[in-house]
Amino acid sequence: MFNSFASMSDIHVSVSAQTVFEIAGFPVTNALITGALGVAVLFAIFGYVIYKVKRGKYNRFVGLVQWCFEGMFGQVMDVIPDKKIARQVAPFALSIFFVMLASYWMSILPGLDSIKYNDVSILRSMAADLNFPIVVSIIVFVMVQILAIRTLGPIGNLKRYLKNPLKDPIGAFEGLLEIVGEVSRYSALAVRMFGNCFAGEILLLLIAILTSYVSVLVLPLFLLFELFIGFVQSYVFFVLTIIFTSLAIETHGHPKPDHSSADIKNLAQQE
Repeated sequence: MFNSFASMSDIHVSVSAQTVFEIAGFPVTNALITGALGVAVLFAIFGYVIYKVKRGKYNRFVGLVQWCFEGMFGQVMDVIPDKKIARQVAPFALSIFFVMLASYWMSILPGLDSIKYNDVSILRSMAADLNFPIVVSIIVFVMVQILAIRTLGPIGNLKRYLKNPLKDPIGAFEGLLEIVGEVSRYSALAVRMFGNCFAGEILLLLIAILTSYVSVLVLPLFLLFELFIGFVQSYVFFVLTIIFTSLAIETHGHPKPDHSSADIKNLAQQE
Protein backbone atom coordinates (compact mmCIF):
# COMPACT_ATOMS: atom_id res chain seq x y z
CA MET A 1 0.00 0.00 0.00
CA PHE A 2 2.82 2.41 0.88
CA ASN A 3 4.45 1.63 -2.46
CA SER A 4 1.19 2.50 -4.18
CA PHE A 5 1.07 5.87 -2.46
CA ALA A 6 4.71 6.46 -3.30
CA SER A 7 4.06 5.78 -6.99
CA MET A 8 1.37 8.45 -6.98
CA SER A 9 4.07 11.12 -6.71
CA ASP A 10 5.00 10.37 -10.34
CA ILE A 11 1.49 11.04 -11.64
CA HIS A 12 1.10 14.13 -13.76
CA VAL A 13 -2.44 15.41 -14.06
CA SER A 14 -3.11 18.17 -16.57
CA VAL A 15 -6.39 20.05 -16.19
CA SER A 16 -6.15 21.48 -19.69
CA ALA A 17 -5.79 19.49 -22.89
CA GLN A 18 -2.25 19.12 -24.20
CA THR A 19 -1.05 19.83 -27.74
CA VAL A 20 0.13 16.70 -29.55
CA PHE A 21 1.15 18.37 -32.84
CA GLU A 22 0.29 21.37 -34.99
CA ILE A 23 -1.15 21.72 -38.47
CA ALA A 24 -0.33 25.06 -40.13
CA GLY A 25 -0.01 26.62 -36.69
CA PHE A 26 -3.29 25.12 -35.44
CA PRO A 27 -2.70 23.11 -32.23
CA VAL A 28 -4.19 19.62 -32.35
CA THR A 29 -4.79 18.55 -28.75
CA ASN A 30 -5.26 15.07 -27.33
CA ALA A 31 -8.85 15.95 -26.47
CA LEU A 32 -9.49 16.95 -30.09
CA ILE A 33 -8.10 13.64 -31.36
CA THR A 34 -10.23 11.63 -28.94
CA GLY A 35 -13.29 13.70 -29.81
CA ALA A 36 -12.77 13.04 -33.51
CA LEU A 37 -12.50 9.31 -32.81
CA GLY A 38 -15.68 9.43 -30.72
CA VAL A 39 -17.62 11.18 -33.49
CA ALA A 40 -16.27 8.66 -36.01
CA VAL A 41 -17.54 5.83 -33.80
CA LEU A 42 -20.96 7.52 -33.60
CA PHE A 43 -21.14 7.83 -37.39
CA ALA A 44 -20.22 4.17 -37.72
CA ILE A 45 -22.88 3.10 -35.20
CA PHE A 46 -25.68 5.17 -36.70
CA GLY A 47 -24.61 4.22 -40.21
CA TYR A 48 -24.94 0.58 -39.20
CA VAL A 49 -28.36 1.18 -37.61
CA ILE A 50 -29.65 3.09 -40.66
CA TYR A 51 -28.39 0.34 -42.96
CA LYS A 52 -30.21 -2.33 -40.93
CA VAL A 53 -33.45 -0.33 -40.58
CA LYS A 54 -33.68 0.45 -44.30
CA ARG A 55 -33.36 -3.23 -45.11
CA GLY A 56 -35.72 -4.35 -42.38
CA LYS A 57 -33.04 -6.32 -40.57
CA TYR A 58 -33.42 -5.80 -36.84
CA ASN A 59 -31.43 -7.09 -33.90
CA ARG A 60 -31.18 -6.22 -30.22
CA PHE A 61 -28.59 -3.49 -30.74
CA VAL A 62 -30.65 -1.78 -33.46
CA GLY A 63 -33.73 -2.05 -31.26
CA LEU A 64 -31.86 -0.50 -28.33
CA VAL A 65 -30.71 2.48 -30.39
CA GLN A 66 -34.23 2.98 -31.80
CA TRP A 67 -35.80 2.72 -28.36
CA CYS A 68 -33.36 5.29 -26.95
CA PHE A 69 -33.83 7.65 -29.89
CA GLU A 70 -37.62 7.42 -29.97
CA GLY A 71 -37.93 7.77 -26.19
CA MET A 72 -35.90 10.97 -26.05
CA PHE A 73 -37.60 12.36 -29.15
CA GLY A 74 -40.94 11.82 -27.40
CA GLN A 75 -39.62 13.65 -24.36
CA VAL A 76 -38.67 16.65 -26.49
CA MET A 77 -42.23 16.72 -27.86
CA ASP A 78 -43.66 16.53 -24.33
CA VAL A 79 -41.52 19.26 -22.77
CA ILE A 80 -41.60 21.87 -25.57
CA PRO A 81 -45.21 23.03 -26.09
CA ASP A 82 -44.74 24.28 -29.65
CA LYS A 83 -44.49 21.08 -31.72
CA LYS A 84 -42.96 22.86 -34.69
CA ILE A 85 -40.13 24.19 -32.54
CA ALA A 86 -39.85 20.81 -30.81
CA ARG A 87 -39.15 19.13 -34.16
CA GLN A 88 -36.46 21.72 -34.85
CA VAL A 89 -34.83 21.28 -31.45
CA ALA A 90 -34.98 17.48 -31.30
CA PRO A 91 -32.12 16.72 -33.77
CA PHE A 92 -29.89 19.29 -32.06
CA ALA A 93 -30.63 18.06 -28.53
CA LEU A 94 -30.24 14.40 -29.49
CA SER A 95 -26.94 15.15 -31.21
CA ILE A 96 -25.69 16.82 -28.04
CA PHE A 97 -26.68 13.77 -25.99
CA PHE A 98 -24.92 11.23 -28.16
CA VAL A 99 -21.77 13.34 -28.70
CA MET A 100 -21.52 14.03 -24.97
CA LEU A 101 -22.09 10.36 -24.20
CA ALA A 102 -19.39 9.22 -26.63
CA SER A 103 -16.98 11.87 -25.32
CA TYR A 104 -17.57 10.88 -21.71
CA TRP A 105 -17.29 7.15 -22.31
CA MET A 106 -14.03 7.62 -24.22
CA SER A 107 -12.51 8.87 -20.95
CA ILE A 108 -12.88 5.52 -19.21
CA LEU A 109 -11.35 3.28 -21.86
CA PRO A 110 -8.65 1.15 -20.19
CA GLY A 111 -5.17 2.35 -21.11
CA LEU A 112 -6.39 5.65 -22.56
CA ASP A 113 -3.43 7.56 -21.09
CA SER A 114 -0.81 4.92 -21.89
CA ILE A 115 -0.40 5.87 -25.59
CA LYS A 116 2.03 8.77 -25.67
CA TYR A 117 3.76 10.93 -28.28
CA ASN A 118 6.56 13.22 -27.13
CA ASP A 119 5.61 12.41 -23.51
CA VAL A 120 2.05 13.60 -24.15
CA SER A 121 -0.94 11.27 -23.94
CA ILE A 122 -2.43 11.10 -27.42
CA LEU A 123 -5.93 10.32 -26.17
CA ARG A 124 -7.91 12.31 -23.62
CA SER A 125 -11.66 12.63 -23.28
CA MET A 126 -13.02 15.71 -25.02
CA ALA A 127 -15.55 16.18 -22.21
CA ALA A 128 -12.61 16.47 -19.77
CA ASP A 129 -11.44 19.56 -21.67
CA LEU A 130 -13.36 22.53 -20.25
CA ASN A 131 -13.29 24.28 -23.65
CA PHE A 132 -15.61 21.67 -25.16
CA PRO A 133 -18.55 21.84 -22.69
CA ILE A 134 -18.23 25.63 -22.61
CA VAL A 135 -18.48 25.85 -26.40
CA VAL A 136 -21.46 23.46 -26.44
CA SER A 137 -23.16 25.53 -23.71
CA ILE A 138 -22.62 28.71 -25.72
CA ILE A 139 -24.09 27.02 -28.81
CA VAL A 140 -27.13 25.96 -26.76
CA PHE A 141 -27.52 29.53 -25.46
CA VAL A 142 -27.35 31.00 -28.98
CA MET A 143 -29.84 28.45 -30.30
CA VAL A 144 -32.29 29.15 -27.46
CA GLN A 145 -32.06 32.90 -28.05
CA ILE A 146 -32.64 32.50 -31.79
CA LEU A 147 -35.73 30.37 -31.19
CA ALA A 148 -36.99 32.83 -28.58
CA ILE A 149 -36.58 35.72 -31.03
CA ARG A 150 -38.43 33.77 -33.72
CA THR A 151 -41.28 32.98 -31.34
CA LEU A 152 -41.58 36.20 -29.33
CA GLY A 153 -39.94 38.67 -31.71
CA PRO A 154 -36.82 40.74 -30.91
CA ILE A 155 -38.70 43.15 -28.64
CA GLY A 156 -40.63 40.40 -26.91
CA ASN A 157 -37.44 38.52 -26.18
CA LEU A 158 -35.75 41.63 -24.76
CA LYS A 159 -38.76 42.18 -22.49
CA ARG A 160 -37.86 38.95 -20.73
CA TYR A 161 -34.77 40.73 -19.40
CA LEU A 162 -35.35 44.49 -19.65
CA LYS A 163 -38.37 46.23 -18.13
CA ASN A 164 -39.08 49.81 -17.12
CA PRO A 165 -38.04 50.08 -13.45
CA LEU A 166 -40.39 53.07 -12.93
CA LYS A 167 -43.52 51.32 -14.20
CA ASP A 168 -42.64 47.83 -13.06
CA PRO A 169 -39.84 47.80 -10.46
CA ILE A 170 -40.52 44.20 -9.47
CA GLY A 171 -40.47 43.13 -13.11
CA ALA A 172 -37.20 45.02 -13.67
CA PHE A 173 -35.66 43.21 -10.72
CA GLU A 174 -36.93 39.90 -12.07
CA GLY A 175 -35.33 40.76 -15.41
CA LEU A 176 -31.97 41.24 -13.74
CA LEU A 177 -32.41 37.91 -11.97
CA GLU A 178 -33.22 36.34 -15.33
CA ILE A 179 -29.95 37.65 -16.79
CA VAL A 180 -28.01 36.28 -13.83
CA GLY A 181 -29.94 33.03 -14.19
CA GLU A 182 -29.03 32.72 -17.87
CA VAL A 183 -25.32 33.08 -17.08
CA SER A 184 -25.44 30.67 -14.14
CA ARG A 185 -27.49 28.05 -16.01
CA TYR A 186 -25.12 27.66 -18.91
CA SER A 187 -22.01 27.99 -16.75
CA ALA A 188 -23.27 25.21 -14.48
CA LEU A 189 -24.16 23.15 -17.55
CA ALA A 190 -20.55 23.25 -18.76
CA VAL A 191 -18.78 22.95 -15.42
CA ARG A 192 -20.97 20.02 -14.34
CA MET A 193 -20.01 17.93 -17.36
CA PHE A 194 -16.32 18.84 -17.15
CA GLY A 195 -16.11 18.24 -13.40
CA ASN A 196 -17.73 14.83 -13.50
CA CYS A 197 -15.69 13.60 -16.47
CA PHE A 198 -12.37 14.90 -15.16
CA ALA A 199 -13.03 13.56 -11.67
CA GLY A 200 -14.00 10.19 -13.17
CA GLU A 201 -10.67 9.95 -15.00
CA ILE A 202 -8.75 10.75 -11.81
CA LEU A 203 -10.84 8.30 -9.79
CA LEU A 204 -10.13 5.41 -12.14
CA LEU A 205 -6.43 6.24 -12.17
CA LEU A 206 -6.22 6.32 -8.38
CA ILE A 207 -8.21 3.10 -8.00
CA ALA A 208 -5.88 1.36 -10.46
CA ILE A 209 -2.82 2.48 -8.47
CA LEU A 210 -4.17 1.82 -5.00
CA THR A 211 -5.56 -1.62 -5.76
CA SER A 212 -2.44 -2.72 -7.67
CA TYR A 213 -2.81 -6.39 -8.66
CA VAL A 214 -6.41 -6.53 -7.43
CA SER A 215 -7.36 -3.77 -9.89
CA VAL A 216 -8.41 -6.42 -12.42
CA LEU A 217 -11.28 -7.30 -10.07
CA VAL A 218 -12.02 -3.83 -8.69
CA LEU A 219 -11.75 -1.61 -11.77
CA PRO A 220 -14.66 -3.20 -13.73
CA LEU A 221 -17.05 -2.16 -10.94
CA PHE A 222 -15.87 1.45 -11.13
CA LEU A 223 -15.93 1.34 -14.93
CA LEU A 224 -19.60 0.32 -14.84
CA PHE A 225 -20.26 3.12 -12.34
CA GLU A 226 -18.59 5.67 -14.62
CA LEU A 227 -20.57 4.38 -17.60
CA PHE A 228 -23.73 5.07 -15.63
CA ILE A 229 -22.52 8.52 -14.53
CA GLY A 230 -21.63 9.36 -18.14
CA PHE A 231 -25.13 8.42 -19.28
CA VAL A 232 -26.72 10.48 -16.49
CA GLN A 233 -24.61 13.57 -17.20
CA SER A 234 -25.24 13.40 -20.95
CA TYR A 235 -28.94 12.95 -20.29
CA VAL A 236 -28.94 15.95 -17.94
CA PHE A 237 -27.28 18.05 -20.66
CA PHE A 238 -29.95 16.88 -23.10
CA VAL A 239 -32.87 17.51 -20.72
CA LEU A 240 -31.69 20.97 -19.68
CA THR A 241 -31.24 21.94 -23.33
CA ILE A 242 -34.88 21.27 -24.13
CA ILE A 243 -36.03 22.77 -20.82
CA PHE A 244 -34.16 26.04 -21.43
CA THR A 245 -35.74 26.18 -24.88
CA SER A 246 -39.21 25.59 -23.45
CA LEU A 247 -38.76 28.23 -20.75
CA ALA A 248 -37.66 30.77 -23.36
CA ILE A 249 -40.60 30.30 -25.75
CA GLU A 250 -43.41 29.88 -23.21
CA THR A 251 -43.39 33.52 -22.21
CA HIS A 252 -46.39 35.69 -23.08
CA GLY A 253 -49.22 33.24 -23.35
CA HIS A 254 -47.74 30.19 -24.97
CA PRO A 255 -49.42 26.94 -23.94
CA LYS A 256 -48.35 25.31 -20.72
CA PRO A 257 -47.04 21.77 -20.68
CA ASP A 258 -48.39 18.92 -18.60
CA HIS A 259 -47.60 18.57 -14.90
CA SER A 260 -44.70 16.20 -15.43
CA SER A 261 -42.97 18.71 -17.72
CA ALA A 262 -43.59 21.52 -15.24
CA ASP A 263 -41.99 19.48 -12.47
CA ILE A 264 -38.90 18.97 -14.59
CA LYS A 265 -38.71 22.70 -15.31
CA ASN A 266 -38.87 23.54 -11.61
CA LEU A 267 -35.85 21.32 -11.09
CA ALA A 268 -34.04 23.11 -13.93
CA GLN A 269 -34.73 26.52 -12.40
CA GLN A 270 -33.25 25.29 -9.13
CA GLU A 271 -30.05 24.39 -10.98
